[in-house]
Amino acid sequence: MDPKHTHAHQKKSGSRSRLAPALLGAATVLGASALYTIAKSREAERRHPPIGRFMTVNGVRLHYLERGKGEPLVLIHGNGTLIQDFLVSGIVDDLAKRHRVIIIDRPGYGYSERSRALWTPRAHATLFQAALERMGVSQAVVLGHSWGSLVAVALALQAPQLVRSLVLASGYYYPTLRADVVLFSPPAIPVIGDVMRYTVSPLVGRLILPGLIKAMFAPAEVPERFDEQMPKELMLRPSQLRAAAEDAAMMTPAAMELQEHYRELKLPVEIITGADDQIADVGRQSERLHRDLPRSEFIAVPGQGHMIHHLAPEQVIRAIDRASGRGRAKAA
Repeated sequence: MDPKHTHAHQKKSGSRSRLAPALLGAATVLGASALYTIAKSREAERRHPPIGRFMTVNGVRLHYLERGKGEPLVLIHGNGTLIQDFLVSGIVDDLAKRHRVIIIDRPGYGYSERSRALWTPRAHATLFQAALERMGVSQAVVLGHSWGSLVAVALALQAPQLVRSLVLASGYYYPTLRADVVLFSPPAIPVIGDVMRYTVSPLVGRLILPGLIKAMFAPAEVPERFDEQMPKELMLRPSQLRAAAEDAAMMTPAAMELQEHYRELKLPVEIITGADDQIADVGRQSERLHRDLPRSEFIAVPGQGHMIHHLAPEQVIRAIDRASGRGRAKAA
């Protein structure tokens, strides 16, 4: 046999013999990571069980919470969070004194299920409209925070008879390049994303979550109440990571589609944001929307960041009260 051929054969065999243990090791690590992730998810759900009720609408099981009586007020949370975001902020306790406050975990967040459908803001709006009708709500003030502002706008466009007035907090309305879209979208990729969500993503998430939370509040400090009471482990479950990744990937195309319809909004709109928001550029987003909506009022709170309902709860409550009053005046 040709010595060169023999040497090449031995080299190939050696490569294979080294590759097999490496693949086995990688599989072992991934398997251990998946088991750890599943255990942490179950622990998180034991520590933070559902706090509301459930209903199935259009085949989707939704987790929702109601507080108080009076004019219906719907609060729609942003990307990566859940019902507790509004509860921990403290605004619900005050608003429930004069409103029927309704908070729904968006599909895939908290304890709401998420099908493999394409969950655009308009798809959210269709689901929420059906849910609110099931709850006997004929008119409501609707607040959307961050990604939830897209859902709030879509709901107002699709069901103008339902949405009496809008409050848009720290929202994203126009397509712009965003680093977080590139960072958070990979777990939405089929197959690869499924592996990531049960292995790498939760581990990386635990490392970077403190920095992400700090950025959401910057330049202000993260309130102790948020740090202590927010169920962060629920936010790191594979199901919620999938929802957050898909929403991140959806953000820019959703804004691109909806921006063509903003001028169709004829209802009262309150736009509120932190003047120093580090997540959504105030000039390119909230200020621009204010210029495009003649019936809107605009409030930028100095020195505050993206999580405006935590950082300036009194101003957010006043914006809701103004929207409520303007909505009633328009209906009269």
